Amino acid sequence: MINLSDPKSIDKPPVRCSECDEEVTNYNTFVSPTNDTRTVCWQCLAREEKGFNAARGFQRLGRRGVIPR
Repeated sequence: MINLSDPKSIDKPPVRCSECDEEVTNYNTFVSPTNDTRTVCWQCLAREEKGFNAARGFQRLGRRGVIPR
């Protein structure tokens, strides 16, 4: 007999993200070759995959009406 489980209904305990330090229930756990575990939430993982490295307060001046030339 095969037991099928819905991956969305798997109950995982909430943990703290190692990147943003928030307590999350949607996360991935990575294991390094030295057997260290690192927990990263989905938001931080998506931000890393996009390559978004701008500061949190970054704004484009063109959206305020200032056009640098």
